[in-house]
Amino acid sequence: MTRTKSTIRPMTAKDKPAIVAMIKIIPEFTPQEAVVAEELIDAYLEIGTASGYDLRVAEADGSVLGYVCFGPTPLTQGTWDLYWIAVSPQAQGKGIGRELMALAETEIALARGRLILVETASKPSYDKTRRFYHSIGYEVISRIPDFYEPGDDRLTLQKRLDRVR
Repeated sequence: MTRTKSTIRPMTAKDKPAIVAMIKIIPEFTPQEAVVAEELIDAYLEIGTASGYDLRVAEADGSVLGYVCFGPTPLTQGTWDLYWIAVSPQAQGKGIGRELMALAETEIALARGRLILVETASKPSYDKTRRFYHSIGYEVISRIPDFYEPGDDRLTLQKRLDRVR
């Protein structure tokens, strides 16, 4: 695996077409999920982090390689949600996802976040996604059977930042 060093920066409006196109070719994103992901992008581009979302883009050589969307969980103290992370298929396995997650975790810790939650699917096509989260220290804390559809459970994973400091 050849690592790709990227620059991570806040998302801008000029990034949206590349991110939306990338989401549409990643097989794990359903058409409905792509719509929701775009809605969060639009909210962030309209009013920034006042939207409740923070979006960062990884790029190298002028090309968008991936993005991450995270934000504080309403009505909690120090709990944050990771809403989306996506890396273009040609850049997967090169450390971009790890860089994006490290940046998100750092930003969350700086904002006094203590707990990060991720929701994902249990279906086999998400095996690689779950392995990725486990490899960076996330653990499954709950399962809701048949949540997304029969046979596809919702898994909630967590990473405690207050135990890492």
